[in-house]
Amino acid sequence: MAEIILQATPRPPQGTRPARRLRNEGKIPGVVYGLGADPIPLMVEWRELRAALITEQGLNAVINLDVAGERMPTLVKDMQRHAVRRNILHVDFIRVDLDKTVEVEVAIHLEGEAKHVADDDGVVDQVLTSLLITAKPADIPAGLTINISALEIGSALRVSDIALPAGVTTTADPDEAVVTASRQVSDAVAAGDDAPGADGAEAVEGGEASGDSGPDASGGDEG
Repeated sequence: MAEIILQATPRPPQGTRPARRLRNEGKIPGVVYGLGADPIPLMVEWRELRAALITEQGLNAVINLDVAGERMPTLVKDMQRHAVRRNILHVDFIRVDLDKTVEVEVAIHLEGEAKHVADDDGVVDQVLTSLLITAKPADIPAGLTINISALEIGSALRVSDIALPAGVTTTADPDEAVVTASRQVSDAVAAGDDAPGADGAEAVEGGEASGDSGPDASGGDEG
């Protein structure tokens, strides 16, 4: 795996307007902290940050920040995005010790085809999309996969069914469901058309509509 190096420039703490100016210049304000050292406000080039985040490891890539000649391994801890445009407004890096484990969220991807479910007109529902794992930074996987080929209606795949790579552990409940399979609910059932007493309710409503309670039922106002 190629080493990822990202140049970062220290900057003084700034308010909203200077930060906006930086982003207009193609730079992203941020901060690096952790391991008992003082936080360092910094800025990075957007294009270089983007290149660091689109590797195979994605957001869990170990990024070696070069801050004024001092290089430190980090992970992206958080990225603030604009609520509408979704562009990055601020990025937090956390220093890591390559010899010590960290906890990170890793995405869970489905593989295979649930043929038995499809043949029974069922639906597959992924109820857990990521898993909190513990690993050394270099051992963090780009993602986790779970094969749904053997899934059947009424069955589920659980955390214990995920094959974790060497050096990776999780404290998640092994019985927690990741993927479930069930029969599709028809539109009629979803709307409650087959609920007991539904026809009777319609009959009563029809009677009320044609009875004396309607605003135009009596012609008394016409006399």
